[in-house]
Amino acid sequence: MEDLYQKINQDAEFHALQKRRSRFSWTLAGIMLATYYAFILVIAFKPALFAIPLNAESTVTSGIIAGLGVIAVSFILTGIYVYRANGEFDRETAAILKRFVGS
Repeated sequence: MEDLYQKINQDAEFHALQKRRSRFSWTLAGIMLATYYAFILVIAFKPALFAIPLNAESTVTSGIIAGLGVIAVSFILTGIYVYRANGEFDRETAAILKRFVGS
């Protein structure tokens, strides 16, 4: 079994897959981090921006909508990652394993 791991670890396709998957996940993490920190920076430096009501009679402010937006972005990015991981990345992983293990 250890020999199989070493063969797979030395495979160029496996390393290319790892690199693409890592780059993709770090890109999504960066987008989420930027979204979250932008939200926090507005709270820290322009809190009045989030205190604006949606309309004159509403108690709902733009800050609530922005907070929900941050949560929505996290769900969307998670969905994008799961879609690609369960599709493209899993297919390529299975193809690599099939080359080394067989059917």
